[in-house]
Amino acid sequence: MSDQDTGPRRTDGRTEVRHETFTITRRLDAPPSAVFAAFADDAVRRRWVKLPGSGATYHHEFRVGGGETAQSTFAVLDAAPEHLDYRSRYIDIVPERRIVYVYESTVDEVLRWTSLVTVEMAGDAGSTDLTWTEQVAFLTRTGDGSADLPHLRGATALRLTGLAVALQPPTSVAPAGGWRFA
Repeated sequence: MSDQDTGPRRTDGRTEVRHETFTITRRLDAPPSAVFAAFADDAVRRRWVKLPGSGATYHHEFRVGGGETAQSTFAVLDAAPEHLDYRSRYIDIVPERRIVYVYESTVDEVLRWTSLVTVEMAGDAGSTDLTWTEQVAFLTRTGDGSADLPHLRGATALRLTGLAVALQPPTSVAPAGGWRFA
């Protein structure tokens, strides 16, 4: 079977859906207002929320009922390129406190998984404790499905590392004595 094997089948011929939940917590060196803005502001968002691959396009509306669509092409050595599609919809937004949304991920027009994500923020002027809880339904497995959850959890952890970097103030390092141009 292909890498997009639908996994175990029930006796009635339908594919079993695998449900998983994971939570990642991070302490970020920025106030909740800045963390919230990193979700809402497209310029900052593009610094840490990106699809892998090339030719990515994004459309984002940060409001209840709005969401994001994104597409890209991901090339792997010795394999045909994969077309990735991401679609989300915001369900609940409480500024500086909570964001709840649903999303689906499609690879080559096959719906792979869908998730409910709750992002909670608590903190003060100096830092934010962020809690990301994701409830996922894997609809189409990769191979036997054993790598699907570790892949998604790892990608989310990397994305949150990108968020921490995006929240840092920009720095420019000039050589001792300043810049010199001939």
